[in-house]
Amino acid sequence: MYTKAFFQTKLGQASLASIVATTAMVALTTQMNMVAADSHFAQPHIASPISVELA
Repeated sequence: MYTKAFFQTKLGQASLASIVATTAMVALTTQMNMVAADSHFAQPHIASPISVELA
């Protein structure tokens, strides 16, 4: 059963910190994926990649 007192315990505070961290990670990775998806519009498309060997 849900009680507000749970979030005043160490376990409750750790669970809130975990929820906040997970939400922040999802938000940041979503933004990074959106930027990566949009970046191909500004760059020319390469039909065949060229590999270079460095000695």
